[in-house]
Amino acid sequence: MTATSASLTPPADAIAPVRHPEAPAPGELLGAHYGHCFGCGEGQPHGLHLAARAGEGVTVTAEFTVREAHQGAPGLAHGGVLATALDETLGSLNWLLRVIAVTGRLETDFVRPVPVGTVLHLAAEVTAVAGRKIYSRATGRIGGPEGPVAVRAQALFIEVKVDHFIDNGRPAEIQAAMSDPDQVRRARAFEVNP
Repeated sequence: MTATSASLTPPADAIAPVRHPEAPAPGELLGAHYGHCFGCGEGQPHGLHLAARAGEGVTVTAEFTVREAHQGAPGLAHGGVLATALDETLGSLNWLLRVIAVTGRLETDFVRPVPVGTVLHLAAEVTAVAGRKIYSRATGRIGGPEGPVAVRAQALFIEVKVDHFIDNGRPAEIQAAMSDPDQVRRARAFEVNP
């Protein structure tokens, strides 16, 4: 990052993140948290269809292929789509902590253009936790997981209760998610920013 906001700097009393004992195992595909999520859901024809995997500690890796529907300038990914990919990857980290959290702040640096047809390789980690605040960072690389950095971000997520979604979401969709008999899918529906 070229310059980081003070709000993205963990306070002195922040603690190291601790992976939840029931978090998915390293290498496990996390899958979509919600079928209609633009970032990871299969129900969005022009969505990113981002696939994230649990890593060691409190890390994830993810990939998504930039398609024509994702372009801004001719032949290049839209910056907002790239920021969405970073946000989705960062949000996936919360599943390793087993908390419901929403994006409070996201700062993104665009380092190089990402052409249509490119696979963006993303890696994210939680760096610190302070009360309800979760600090994290991510990079997106082209040409492979060790390729040149194209985008990077730092984020602050805020832990919330499910009431956040109940009070602000569309009632029919909230009720459908809460009625899902699969406890894991039910919990995951509310894991990232709506």
